[in-house]
Amino acid sequence: MRDDRSIEGVDIPVHRALTEPIFLGGAPRSVAILNGTFAAAIGLGLQQWVAGLGVFFIGQTLAVFAAKRDPDFLPVLARHLRQRRWWRC
Repeated sequence: MRDDRSIEGVDIPVHRALTEPIFLGGAPRSVAILNGTFAAAIGLGLQQWVAGLGVFFIGQTLAVFAAKRDPDFLPVLARHLRQRRWWRC
């Protein structure tokens, strides 16, 4: 598929996996793994099955909603937390 701006002989195929974020259940992979690990620690370690399932479903739901709004919300949040508070009220 070529467009008007392409230069002859300079087409580079890019795999779709390199341009899209990696999701696991609709949430970024690292957030989903962290959420599942935390929920498993509560469910298995503390033997609070209902609380573990609740933490998992609430955490996964919040992560999916955040990822729908901005797929790169995790790096943005990390950068926000690292910045100094320049504008104090």
